[in-house]
Amino acid sequence: MKAWVKNLSRGKKVALFGGIYLAIIIVVYIAFGSHGKDSAYQPQNEFQLDPWVSIKIGGLDLSINKAVLYLFLACAATCATMIYIARKMQQRPNNVQTAVETVYDLANNNIVRGNMPPEYARKWFPFIGALFFFILFSNLIGYIPLPTNTQEKTEIFGIAFPSFALYAATANISVPLVLTLVVWFSYQVEGVRAQGFRGYFATFIPAGTPGALKPLLFIIEVISHFVRIISLSVRLFANLLAGHLLILFMGGGMVVLLGLAALGVVTLPVAIVFFVFEVVLIAGLQAFIFATLTAIYLGGAVSEAGH
Repeated sequence: MKAWVKNLSRGKKVALFGGIYLAIIIVVYIAFGSHGKDSAYQPQNEFQLDPWVSIKIGGLDLSINKAVLYLFLACAATCATMIYIARKMQQRPNNVQTAVETVYDLANNNIVRGNMPPEYARKWFPFIGALFFFILFSNLIGYIPLPTNTQEKTEIFGIAFPSFALYAATANISVPLVLTLVVWFSYQVEGVRAQGFRGYFATFIPAGTPGALKPLLFIIEVISHFVRIISLSVRLFANLLAGHLLILFMGGGMVVLLGLAALGVVTLPVAIVFFVFEVVLIAGLQAFIFATLTAIYLGGAVSEAGH
């Protein structure tokens, strides 16, 4: 049998695989059929933040929910990793230390020192480095299934437990927005401190600009700075949310919505591909982009003072 398959041409092998795959889909459809659309299932509830511990002070809602849990896990992972490596530093590093030092070197040399004057790179690396590692851990933890779905319960020995689900703190717009506002105000303040109030805002107008165009260019530059708040926060939020939604739908959400079990034979492999792609590329890439843009904005705000 192996020899027969081996002797087939590439096109025939693809056709054979496709035929077997189609046969599996047909068998699953015959076995389970179609249960019809399930209108009661609401995929958006996966991202609903139900309060676990209700804490309200006046009009301020400080309730503890799964977003708070994921923020805590990301903070704990960031701190624990750095403390562990700092205490376990060796002349001959093990694999864990080597991996973390590689990422640390990426943050220090490529992200920070590559986009900022040396004196400001030393000053701001702790902030940008911590920001990079926090977002990285937050994104990665978001792809670990945890029992956080209080909308759906699983009974074990008669006890109802929350179902396993994927969620990321950075898939909630409030978290990237707060991080973005911290970055935005930081580089504005640092720019004013480095160049003075008038000197900093003078950089909004390129040298040699005709007098009649200066007000227009100044307004455009101000608008562009405010647009950074949207672009920086939404980029991180949208990529994480879109990835989680794709995994949710391909991994079973579409099957439940349509009530067609045979569809899972097609969508599950796609979900696995999306999952690997998100974990391997998107989680790290979005942390890298956010930290790099932070360094670029800070470097741009103080660049005139660095020369």
